[in-house]
Amino acid sequence: MTAFLTIIIVLFIAIAIWQMVKIFDLAQVGVSDNQVANENDNKVNAYLMIGFLIFIYVITIVCFVLWGDLPLMSNSASEHGPEIDNLMIISMIIIFIVQTITQFLLHYFAYKYRGEKGKKALYFADNNTLEAIWTIIPVIVLAGLIIYGLFTWTSIMNVNEDDDPLVLELYAQQFNWKARYGGNDNTLGKANVRLINLDNANILGLDEADPNAQDDIITTELHLPVGKPVLIKMRSQDVLHSAYMPHFRAQMNCVPGMITQFGFTPTVTTAEMRQTPEMIEKVANINEIRKQKSKELAAKGEAALDPYEFDYILLCNKICGKSHYNMQMKIIVETQEEFDAWMAEQKEFKDSLIK
Repeated sequence: MTAFLTIIIVLFIAIAIWQMVKIFDLAQVGVSDNQVANENDNKVNAYLMIGFLIFIYVITIVCFVLWGDLPLMSNSASEHGPEIDNLMIISMIIIFIVQTITQFLLHYFAYKYRGEKGKKALYFADNNTLEAIWTIIPVIVLAGLIIYGLFTWTSIMNVNEDDDPLVLELYAQQFNWKARYGGNDNTLGKANVRLINLDNANILGLDEADPNAQDDIITTELHLPVGKPVLIKMRSQDVLHSAYMPHFRAQMNCVPGMITQFGFTPTVTTAEMRQTPEMIEKVANINEIRKQKSKELAAKGEAALDPYEFDYILLCNKICGKSHYNMQMKIIVETQEEFDAWMAEQKEFKDSLIK
């Protein structure tokens, strides 16, 4: 019923606007409808262009003062995170400088060269010097950014096997994540979605005959030891997913039928990140909002919201279906001792099967 009334109201508003347009057209009878702009029109538009230019600059300054979080990127918790942040900051500075200059030229020229009586436009077919300038400068800048980005990406993706990285797997499916560790031998067993057998709880399709799979450990939380390189293999059971770990500046698509990978070294434990001043402030703000929301829920007789506590998180960064928003996994970065103690509590694959 509400939807029907909404449609009726929108329809009446449309009819009212249509009638007002007709009245306006009738009121213009006898008035010149010359569509050619005169000198006064040009002057008004020229001043409006300058006014809009001032507005752009003022609103930019206001946004920086009120909401700017310089140096724009923070809270990286991986060894390569500062490199990614630095690349982003350089890109944004270049974009900001170019935007500032080009917007000024665009609006100033529209003001300076507005149509006036006695003023004749100068036309020339080409200017090799100008064309060389606005071609060579972007080429040099973009080439520098691309080369810098390629070196950064290569340094991230070339995981040194001599560092003895922790090898694990992220398994994506609609709509959850599973983590699989290589066990004592740090070697993942063979797996294939065709080997999935829910009758005996082989939920990831591990090859039950593969010796390397026997000590694999499957979990619903991702635990990582701080300071140790991690090499993450990624699989998808159904559709295209994307493993996104924002604080580690890590993202890689999980593609059905193939294995992708991403490597990084965590540098800040979960406990340490929770104690940073900006995270304490952020958590306090979130909990204040939850507190106010809980009052509203209590007034309706509903359960209050639990207090928020920061955790690293793994998200799916591809819209993979109707419950895409649910695809999250907690990531816990801890000391090597804490990680070893947690691993000792987990059940190996051979012991998790239903006999």
